[in-house]
Amino acid sequence: MKSNVNKMVKLAMLAALSIVLMLLIRFPVIPSAPFLEYEPGDVPALIGAFIYGPWSGFIITLIVSIFQATTVSAGSGWIGALMHLVATGTMVIAAGLIYNKFRTYKGAILALSVGSLCMTLIMIPLNLYITPKFLGVPYDAVKAMILPAILPFNLIKSVANSVITVVVYKAVGKVLRVEAQIPVKEG
Repeated sequence: MKSNVNKMVKLAMLAALSIVLMLLIRFPVIPSAPFLEYEPGDVPALIGAFIYGPWSGFIITLIVSIFQATTVSAGSGWIGALMHLVATGTMVIAAGLIYNKFRTYKGAILALSVGSLCMTLIMIPLNLYITPKFLGVPYDAVKAMILPAILPFNLIKSVANSVITVVVYKAVGKVLRVEAQIPVKEG
């Protein structure tokens, strides 16, 4: 019981950190699409997936998506929440599943690389379907943005968040694992 409460508290802390990062650090990456903003809020979800498993990382992503839809991205509402949930959720689950099998530095690199690729690829059909249908943007306009904006944005965002995760994971992981007693393989 104590272990479950401890885990829930740490997941809540990671979700809160993700929200703070999302609120404090936001800037456009692609000049032709200033609405595509980078924010490092996915990093705590990735760390949560690495320490507690992919579904824990997904729960963090779900909480952040709902918060984001009602605050910073209120204009896109549930559509923005859904897009964020699918994008980050795909990355977090893919990376978390792989890292749980290969708990090494190389495993983390592989997990984050596959997660980044999965996120980038899932956003192509998602943007082509959801953006025209629910946001009223013509299909051809969205299709024309795939290569010059949507694809590079998702690659840049996922790779940047992966690099940050690799840099901070070991230190953050040590702090979060103290009471969780989660084993880790070195190497």
